[in-house]
Amino acid sequence: MNIKPLKMQLNPNSILNMLLVSVFAYFYWLMLQLTLNYVPYSSNAGFLIIKQTEVTTLPEYRYIFYAHVYTSIFVLLFGFIQFFKFKSAAGIRLHRVAGYQYIFLLLAFAAPSGLYMGLHANGGIPSKISFIIQSLLWWATTFIALQKIKQRNFTAHRNWMLRSFALCLSAISLRFWKVVIVYLFHLPPMDTYKIIAWLGWVPNLIIAEIIIQKTTNKTPL
Repeated sequence: MNIKPLKMQLNPNSILNMLLVSVFAYFYWLMLQLTLNYVPYSSNAGFLIIKQTEVTTLPEYRYIFYAHVYTSIFVLLFGFIQFFKFKSAAGIRLHRVAGYQYIFLLLAFAAPSGLYMGLHANGGIPSKISFIIQSLLWWATTFIALQKIKQRNFTAHRNWMLRSFALCLSAISLRFWKVVIVYLFHLPPMDTYKIIAWLGWVPNLIIAEIIIQKTTNKTPL
C-alpha cells in the first residue's frame, strides 16, 4: 500500500500549527497517564472499579477492555502523525508505517473493542446508542480510507482519514466536555455521561466535515 503524504497537513514552521501540536502533546500526555493506570494488568483498576458487574459476569469484558486501552493510545499517536507534511524519504516512510499501524490497530482491535464496550456502556440506552454508532463509524471511515488509498485516490483518502481521526479524538474531547459540564452545570454523574457520550464525537465529526468542505473542491468522496 503506497500512502502519499496528505495535502492538508501540519506545517511545523507555522505558529498556529505548533500551537496545535503543543495542545495535542499536552492532552496526549494526559491520556498516557490514564493508560498507565492500567499497568500492570488488574481487574479493578480505574474505570473497571465501576464496572465490576461486567468484570465478574462477563469473563471476556476485561480482556476486551484492555485491548481497547492498550491499542487506542497508539492509534491516537499514529493518527496524529498522518497530518504532518513530510518531504524527506525518512519522513515519508514514517508516515506510511504510522498509517499502517493506525489502520491495523484500529480495524482489528480499537474499534471492535469499542463496539463491544458500547454494548455495555453506562448511562443506559442513550449512551449505548452513541458509543455503538461511534464505533461503527470509526471502523467504517477507516476502512473506506484504506480502500481509497489502494485506489490511489489521495484526496478522498485524506478526507476519510480526517473523519476517522475526528472520531479517534473523542478519547480527548469526551473528557474535555466532562470537565466543562461538571464545572458549569453540576449534573448527576449519569446525566453527564449521557451528554458527553454524544458531545465526545458529534462536534468532532461536524468540524471534520467543515474542514473537508473548505479544502476539497468538488472532489468525489
